[in-house]
Amino acid sequence: MASPFAVRDGFVASATGPAAHFGNPIGEQRLLARGRAVVELGLGVVTVSGPDRLSWMNSITSQLLLGLAPGVSTETLVLDASGRVEHAARVVDDGETAWLLTEPADAEPLAAWLSSMRFMLRVEVTDRSAELATLGWFDGADPLHGAEPLAIWTDPWASVTPGGWGYADQEAHPGTDWTLRIAVVTPDTAAQVAASDVPAAGLLALEALRIAAWRPSLSDVDERTIPHELDWLRSAVHLSKGCYRGQETVAKVHNLGRPPRRLVMLHLDGSDGVVPQPGSPVTLDGTEVGRLVASGTHHELGPVGLAVVKRSLDPTAVLTLAADDVVVTAAQQVIVPPGAGATAEVPRLPRLGAVRRP
Repeated sequence: MASPFAVRDGFVASATGPAAHFGNPIGEQRLLARGRAVVELGLGVVTVSGPDRLSWMNSITSQLLLGLAPGVSTETLVLDASGRVEHAARVVDDGETAWLLTEPADAEPLAAWLSSMRFMLRVEVTDRSAELATLGWFDGADPLHGAEPLAIWTDPWASVTPGGWGYADQEAHPGTDWTLRIAVVTPDTAAQVAASDVPAAGLLALEALRIAAWRPSLSDVDERTIPHELDWLRSAVHLSKGCYRGQETVAKVHNLGRPPRRLVMLHLDGSDGVVPQPGSPVTLDGTEVGRLVASGTHHELGPVGLAVVKRSLDPTAVLTLAADDVVVTAAQQVIVPPGAGATAEVPRLPRLGAVRRP
């Protein structure tokens, strides 16, 4: 579906279709952060209807969805048997239908997986991404001008959700100011917003704000990611709900172990005017210690990024990345500390047959 915002001056399309920017990413970012602009997101939209929808999704994903009240926003993950992240969805229910919002490339796989898990339950899964639009804004903006959205989701990232756990320092957490709202609307409503005088921002602006809020996304995930590494227990995992696939790993790492990797925010040296791209290796003294998963230029912080690094990495170490054959240095800001996990210290018993030395 072509972006309705293509009519705006300066429109530059992103790889997924919505605007990457309108010619001034930093200015757009300031307006967006202050609640004065709207951003077209182009998210995938999957709906689940039927009387069994919430109890069913509760049994197969990481969040407590049973009894989710209409209009209450939450987030959930689909994990594999080893606890690795396969899908992520923002969830809001309107009393008849559960709306699942995910990254554009994940809508079809998520819908297919959910359909494969229906069995004899009274649920209906539909991928509606091609027929609907998604718009985002922060508190203060009113881009819809009275138009009624089909669904509206408010990000719970500002605080640790019930049943969740935050590894990051809560007192210094920048996510407390993250007030993102996402509306699912018809193409006609999106076109009306695009034709209005509401300032518009591109995805580059939103991405830089996301990085500064330490907010994880499915785009940060690789084939090894477990929720603990991205501090995703904060908003997408309920630690005391019933069984679901991958729960054993979630509980074991949280209670007895430590995640093998951890998320850090990188403050990048912008002296050469280049920003490393996601996927770039993060190195220390020539040895790879992690990967950059997101990068951007923040209107106050300058060039920033999120990286997943080895748990044992010294938090004070100065790291390096490559961008256009330029070596960029980076200072770390701890998000998930090296000691995250192991909340229940259980004494280690000697193995059978082992001999204690005096």
